[in-house]
Amino acid sequence: MSRDTERKLIASNKKARHDYTILKTYEAGIVLAGTEVKSLREGRVSLVDAFAQERDGEIMLYGLHIAEYGYGTWTNHQPRRTRKLLLNRVEIARILEKLREGGGGLTLVPLSMYFANGWAKVELGLARGRKSYDKRQAIAERDANREIARELGRRLKGARRPTR
Repeated sequence: MSRDTERKLIASNKKARHDYTILKTYEAGIVLAGTEVKSLREGRVSLVDAFAQERDGEIMLYGLHIAEYGYGTWTNHQPRRTRKLLLNRVEIARILEKLREGGGGLTLVPLSMYFANGWAKVELGLARGRKSYDKRQAIAERDANREIARELGRRLKGARRPTR
């Protein structure tokens, strides 16, 4: 079986981009068991409650739910086990430095999972939590940009704005 040359998205965490302001993103490999990879290929994963933390100088992913493989036997994995992330020592040091110097409030959140060249990868975001008024402001800004783009599209096509 040949490896894919492009990225194949498995799952994304849309709620994380709503609840947090993403400051920087990192790509990390993930240590998986064989049945976990088979479940990922079926797209049976949830990033909703997942987060990453440092433990013993390594970064671990907690709360990631990978459903049990349907055809697995006694070798099947636990759905919410802690999984190790594969990063360079230099990257781990930089991430931990930013988490410590951030004055609190910073966290590592998985934004998406995908296959890149046949390897399972996790996109981690160094994030700061948003307040409810920040969320409302972001929604209003997104809606305004969408309306501007819609109006610009109408003008370029030469169509008039419909009357209501």
